Order: sequence, then C-alpha cells, then structure tokens
Amino acid sequence: MARKKGLTFYEKEKKINKSTIHEILSTLFYCGVAVFLAFVLVFSVGMKISMVGVSMEPALYNGQEVLINRFIYKITSPKRGDVIAFLPNGNQNSHYYLKRIVGLPGESIQIIDGYVYINGERLPEDEYDKMADYGIAGNEIQLGSDEYFVLGDNRNMSEDSRSGNIGAVKKDTIAGKVWFHLSCDEEGTGFVN
Repeated sequence: MARKKGLTFYEKEKKINKSTIHEILSTLFYCGVAVFLAFVLVFSVGMKISMVGVSMEPALYNGQEVLINRFIYKITSPKRGDVIAFLPNGNQNSHYYLKRIVGLPGESIQIIDGYVYINGERLPEDEYDKMADYGIAGNEIQLGSDEYFVLGDNRNMSEDSRSGNIGAVKKDTIAGKVWFHLSCDEEGTGFVN
C-alpha cells in the first residue's frame, strides 16, 4: 500500500480532570462575587442623576448624567468648591439640583458689584462671569451651623442660593458629592473638579 504524501497530524484527546473543573468553577465563583460586590457598592454608595438646565456649564451640560457619592459626607464635611446634589428645601417632589458650594457654615455671604464676598473679603473667582442678579444675597446672609451657600458655574443662568425659594442649603438635604460624569469632558477624564 502506498503512503499518502504530505503531513498528517493526529489530535491528542484532551481529558478534563478534577483540577481543571475546580479551577474553572473557582474562577466563575470569584468573578460572580466581584460583580455582586461592585453592584452593591455602586448602588449603596452611588446614585445616578441627570443634570437639568444650563446652570453648571461648562462643567456639566443639560441632560448629562453624573454619579453621586452618597457616602462621602457621612465621614467628611462638604468643602468649598465641591459640586453637590441636593433637594431644594428638602422637597422630595423636586428634581435634584447640582451646584457648587461657595459658602460654608458660619460664614457671612454677600454679593457686591456682581462678586461674592465671604466674611467681607472678595472670593477670587476669575473664571466666573460677573453676576447681574444678586437676589437675596444683595444683603448679607449669615449661614447657620449646617447651611451652605451654593451657586451654579453659569452664574447668570442659575437658580441657586440667591433665589428666595432655594436659599441656603441645609446639610440634611444634600444627597452627596458629584463624583464622576458619564459623558467625558473636553480632556476626556470624566471627573468633576
């Protein structure tokens, strides 16, 4: 009988042993645990909110979705410059407002000639437009021990603590700190300053 020309390959039968099955099952188990923990972490600490309006442009845009860290203010206090989510006057029927903290508890706030003054000293804000509407902050406002004064970054298109129907934001109405926005900014980082 003549031999066939060319190469021939014989497949070796692969056997599945106990150690391979154990390795596959343990990998699947650990992946499942990791997904479960990530799910619990995001839903217990985080919250997704959509930006409504143009008051925070250029940092946040209308319709942009952001993640809120609901846990951070349980261990630290809000700081000047933080972008927070809050319900105005604790109104559960309202949408969450997203604004930047300007005034801290115990400080006095006033808007003079379109600029924010804290305890009588002008807040350096070169990147923000001069405000045309002073609202209730045209007169000095003394913040309580649990109150914050917030403004939108787009100062002339923002309903914020200058508005009588919002006023100072109480700490217990703050849902959390804006931590990450889901559509990227110009640098592509997704983080909010």
